[in-house]
Amino acid sequence: MRLPTLFLSHGAPDMALSDLPVTRYLRQMGEGFDRVKTILVASAHWPSRAPRVSATARPETLHDYYCGTYPELYALNYPSSGNPVVAERTLQLLQSTGLNPSPDPERGLDHGVWVPLMHLRPAGDIPVVSLSIQPHLDARHHFEVGRALAPLREEGVLIIASGAITHDLFGIRKFAHKHPVPSYAQQYADWVKENVEIKSLRKLMNFYQEAPHARRNHTTPEHFLPLFIALGAASRESWRRIHSSWTHGVLAMDIYRCG
Repeated sequence: MRLPTLFLSHGAPDMALSDLPVTRYLRQMGEGFDRVKTILVASAHWPSRAPRVSATARPETLHDYYCGTYPELYALNYPSSGNPVVAERTLQLLQSTGLNPSPDPERGLDHGVWVPLMHLRPAGDIPVVSLSIQPHLDARHHFEVGRALAPLREEGVLIIASGAITHDLFGIRKFAHKHPVPSYAQQYADWVKENVEIKSLRKLMNFYQEAPHARRNHTTPEHFLPLFIALGAASRESWRRIHSSWTHGVLAMDIYRCG
């Protein structure tokens, strides 16, 4: 049976400790993942020149952030194993389309991977493989990465792209405790939903030119580019937003399901 692909907005690291609409939704959704054999996560927090795939059987939990307000975050560990067999299969699929991937025998789980998984599958009982992104390359490249990985969906692998629909870190300081959501963030999130659901790929791939307030929401593109991996892996199927909420005033915690 073919699995869907997901785009998850992973928010700030403190999401791992939070009870939010999005964390409750993730926990409910993850209860239906019993047929998932492995989770492959493309994370905004693993940049590389060409695709890299984690190949370790025992990935460590990486605390790749500074959160002085939440020292307890540094004690958290996500207990999943890796899956070198799926890592090798991922490398083969990427290689077959000329994407020049390589394995990383030591890469652990960065917070773009384990923070949402802490809620999606808190037991850590499904193996996890990580995939890097290439922030210096465009949306089309990431869409093609997703297309290359599509066969994994028939093999029990759940493909998750982890990033952010909005990522204005400066806005957090100004709007964290204010309501409603500022218009520049809401307009961008609404634009993404509209264009994903009508499959306007040209506009989405040119988001900096087409979307309202794109530069304010994404000063750099690395948190938005994973979306295209999820879209590419289900390029001929339905794309839709299945959850929408906000945290820290300006971070859209939207979740998209493809296929």
